[in-house]
Amino acid sequence: MSGRWPAAVRSTAARPKHQPPLSILFCGSDHFSIASLRALLEARREDPRLIQSIHVVHRPAKPTGRGLKTLREVPIAPFAASRSLPTHQLDTFTGWTPPVPISLIVAVSFGLLIPPRVLSLSTYGGLNLHPSLLPDLRGPAPIQQAILRGHDYTGVSVQTLHPHKYDYGKILKQTPPPGTPIAPDATAQDLTEELAESGASMLVDVIKSRRYCAPVPPKGYGWYKGPITRTGRISSRDQMIGFRKHTLDHVLRVQRALGEPWAETSDGERVILHKIVEAHQVGADDSLTAPKGFFVQQGVDYPLFKMQDGKRGASLESTFAGGKKGMGNAKLMQKLTQEGRVAGKRESLLAKRESILAKRESILAKRNKGMGNADVTQKLTATT
Repeated sequence: MSGRWPAAVRSTAARPKHQPPLSILFCGSDHFSIASLRALLEARREDPRLIQSIHVVHRPAKPTGRGLKTLREVPIAPFAASRSLPTHQLDTFTGWTPPVPISLIVAVSFGLLIPPRVLSLSTYGGLNLHPSLLPDLRGPAPIQQAILRGHDYTGVSVQTLHPHKYDYGKILKQTPPPGTPIAPDATAQDLTEELAESGASMLVDVIKSRRYCAPVPPKGYGWYKGPITRTGRISSRDQMIGFRKHTLDHVLRVQRALGEPWAETSDGERVILHKIVEAHQVGADDSLTAPKGFFVQQGVDYPLFKMQDGKRGASLESTFAGGKKGMGNAKLMQKLTQEGRVAGKRESLLAKRESILAKRESILAKRNKGMGNADVTQKLTATT
């Protein structure tokens, strides 16, 4: 490809008054992308002059489960088949060409970069729906990252497809300021469902208004001017709890964003924590002295843990790695009791130690006083 960008990335095209119906190549994978595909199908039903056809590109089924013996389809594959849409299964665009002329490429939660060669075959280049207030949270998993980082707001952005980099296109439309509020108890699934619907509506609006083929300002139409963070891929390490590193708020955000945190016991065994709450919700006494990490408290039926900030949580259900699911709490409490990691136990030992030290100081004070009087007597005798 030459140094020119595809049509959707260039900003000099004049908006045509009349356009033939669009032939769309839709690239998607998950439930987030299904919402956009469903919205495009509804828009075609309402106005056949807007969209003529939709071909769907999706990734192949991936091995999953124990031993990677089960193939799991990407969710959009059966959805497209149920709507009798032509589908194309790809894990690379190398050597592949769309089988029909394409007006517009739409990529939503797809996971592959649309190469310049394919973009150049599209009359109007391509569009992408990204679930963040670009340029913030460029990259994968922006919804999970917004929760993990404790953002108060997020949103969606429709951008042109950049021919060489993810999430560097021109923003054509964005959630109005200040953005979509993130509820304190919102999970990644909650936020995904909300942004999928608002994003699908925004995508259809951009297509109906033909904004993708109108002159676009050099910086696009985005308004976000706050801190910018690029995200990375989520791994199991992001779910790990560090008792001396993380706060309880962080642990609860991990649970809401990624599902199930995990931690290690003092002897290195991994425990998957299926459900975590603040310790006071299970009747724990936060005033009792406790070590950082896992511990037990008399009268509380759940294992507790203390974080770097001193705040405490409780595990309602857990599983030891390789063990029977849901049976981790009983084993964990037994281990903690045997290790003597009991809330208040250290406090009673400290109180006993303080009492011993006080008695010792009292004895030393009396002894010193007696020795002082003897010294005075000796000095008076020496001067007479």
